[in-house]
Amino acid sequence: MKTMHLLIALLFCFAPAAQAAECKDTSGYAKARAIIEDLNRIVAPNGIQESYATRIGGVDQWISVRGQDKANPIVLFTHGGPASPLIPTMWQYQRPLEEYFTVVNWDQRGAGKTFASHDPNPYADTLKIDRYADDAIEIAEYVRKRYGKRKLILMGHSWGTVVAMSAALKRPDLFYAYVGIGQVINVRENERISFDFGLQQAKARGNTEAVKEMETIAPYPGNQPITRERIITARKWAQYYGGLTAYRNESPYYYRAPLLSPEYDDCDRAAVDQGNEFSLGRILPEFLDVDFTKVKEFPIPVVMFMGRHDYTTPSQPTADWLARTQAPFKQGVWFENSSHMIMWEEPGKTLVSLLQYVRPLTDEAKADTKRPSGAD
Repeated sequence: MKTMHLLIALLFCFAPAAQAAECKDTSGYAKARAIIEDLNRIVAPNGIQESYATRIGGVDQWISVRGQDKANPIVLFTHGGPASPLIPTMWQYQRPLEEYFTVVNWDQRGAGKTFASHDPNPYADTLKIDRYADDAIEIAEYVRKRYGKRKLILMGHSWGTVVAMSAALKRPDLFYAYVGIGQVINVRENERISFDFGLQQAKARGNTEAVKEMETIAPYPGNQPITRERIITARKWAQYYGGLTAYRNESPYYYRAPLLSPEYDDCDRAAVDQGNEFSLGRILPEFLDVDFTKVKEFPIPVVMFMGRHDYTTPSQPTADWLARTQAPFKQGVWFENSSHMIMWEEPGKTLVSLLQYVRPLTDEAKADTKRPSGAD
């Protein structure tokens, strides 16, 4: 199974879509899933573990809520992709976070269980960035009312940063802070940096095949349209040389995660790729025009987690944006041994950084106190 983050594996995304999701039998993994399910069961008296669908933006969307203590602040996490849900992968990294936060994940429209649970075609024309952002806002409103919270922490990864940042700019009153992981700032600039890195690495390593292939689309993106064929060629080698997961030329641990997820059944697992194929082509044209460089002031505290080796959504544009943007509080955190998959690559530092920089912002007294900004 190859689930997709934003433009991670366009080679697969643009293969001809299957006529219907094949619910492949994965019962051979049942015993392993049972162990994971038992280990991750929330048993603390004041804990919470819920999974359900609720009506958001006219679509029944699936939500997972997990935490050891209902009194903890809530993190609303917007997943990447598009249509690469975190719910079937969260068993790999989320458990430590649940000791200090209640974590809300949801399968966005066109993704995962939301895609699998009913015919997506009636809402196909709604797959627009503004609609996703409005979904995030509706879910934030729903969650804070259901669980008795005044505000939430908003966090996004990859494509999810486009959704989450847009939501934060629309409704800053709902959120204590925004955390971007693998933040998208300007897509065309990201494409250029990613391509240049891949070409430089290929030349340095004497990979004449890769150099020849990449030079067929140079300069990239240049002034030419960013077609799916050019994206495939550009991203292929950057990710091969560690631009997706640092020091690795592939990321099977992530792609295979749904096989062991106790949250998904076989049809849900099949729907991950199906949802990606359904969503990406509809979202891609608008996504290619994303540009947050025009945002000079951010209305709430902002913390950026940046992988030093990330050439899927390159980190330097994020650091540059953070340096020149005004915000009530801002902090950049560099993850020196990470690329794009920060929560998986450096889970310990992810937790420590959230506790050091983000959780204090949820304390009402501290949230209104000016704190020095900087980068770590």
